[in-house]
Amino acid sequence: MRIVAVALAACCPIFVSRAQTSGVTPESTVIITLGTGTPRPLPDVMGPATAVVVGGKVFLFDAGEGIERRLAAAHLPIDGVNALFLTHLHSDHILGVADLVLTSWIFGRNEPFPVYGPAGTKAMLDNLYAAFAEDIKEREFDFGAAGGYRVAAHEIPPGIVYDSGGVRVTAFPVEHGRLQAYGYRIDTPTRSIVISGDTRPSETLIRMATGVDVLIHEVQASGPVQLGNRPNVDWAKYIASHHTTSIQLGELAARAKPKLLIVSHNGRREPTAQLIANIQKAFSGKVVVAEDLQRF
Repeated sequence: MRIVAVALAACCPIFVSRAQTSGVTPESTVIITLGTGTPRPLPDVMGPATAVVVGGKVFLFDAGEGIERRLAAAHLPIDGVNALFLTHLHSDHILGVADLVLTSWIFGRNEPFPVYGPAGTKAMLDNLYAAFAEDIKEREFDFGAAGGYRVAAHEIPPGIVYDSGGVRVTAFPVEHGRLQAYGYRIDTPTRSIVISGDTRPSETLIRMATGVDVLIHEVQASGPVQLGNRPNVDWAKYIASHHTTSIQLGELAARAKPKLLIVSHNGRREPTAQLIANIQKAFSGKVVVAEDLQRF
């Protein structure tokens, strides 16, 4: 896999880990596309997950499958992030939550980190603990400590959900079928970033993303697409109510005018050259189709 790094500023470090924070300025901001995939099981593409690293702090947005291995590959801490923000509770965005919660505990975490998400987040985590009860019981005995595996779940309304140390995270509603779903705007001392989550074109998202340094947005192929072996599903109707096509994304970006558009959550069903060409029918700004483990 060819990895292309796009630097938003020459001062930004390539990566940050807890063992390497002494040379990192507190205001530096790096985006790492840990996983850029969809439910489609491609062997070299992990589930959706984006890290925003501010100084030595790691803020994670979604946790698809393979999350801990991607954190390790990116030289980020495997013993817990500073906070996890979930866009919605579709399985491909949360399959790695168990990995993140339990593996970070195995490798030294004994304090909870906050998990912010829509309604259902607390129940998901409670049921996760129940599903792994035997594993947890034995590891608590082996580690000689109780309760260290737990995280702090917060079911959030729209608005500012995190504001500390110069980092502000604002959740805003997006339109993804019937699910409660969020996009997130992240404002740091040096960057403004919007992560779309899964959404059809959204006026709220355009408003939140207008003029940002970076817009990270999902994409679906423009034109007829058969997403799965379900002939009874009207896929065109499904996409129209749940997702944004490459042509629609270009029109959206032309209105929001981000300095950089990063295309992620990509099922690889449209050739990259065609995807970019469709976006550029309306958007003349900089576009990158992300791969796993790119740094911006």
